[in-house]
Amino acid sequence: MDTNELISHSRARFDHHQARIVLREKYQAKMTFAYSGGMWRADPELLVLLATVPPGDAVILDLYETPIRVNLEELRGLAMQRWQEQMNAWLVEHEELHKNR
Repeated sequence: MDTNELISHSRARFDHHQARIVLREKYQAKMTFAYSGGMWRADPELLVLLATVPPGDAVILDLYETPIRVNLEELRGLAMQRWQEQMNAWLVEHEELHKNR
């Protein structure tokens, strides 16, 4: 490989890495949603918390560490729906990005 090929290859790898970072940030931002006066992020931490707390109403902290009374079943449903929608869309874009690499 000559120098120009090495430079071209390294730029392509850097561009791919940057595109992956932007893609991750894009979908992490889409995981945020409002419910019951609080802001929530559908992520593994919230999903595990909602799965371990007994059914009914509970007071939990939102993204801004504000205590919010929520219906756990409703919040769990919204969080799981948001998580699945965004992860599926992220996967599609990630696979497309990987093909273009």
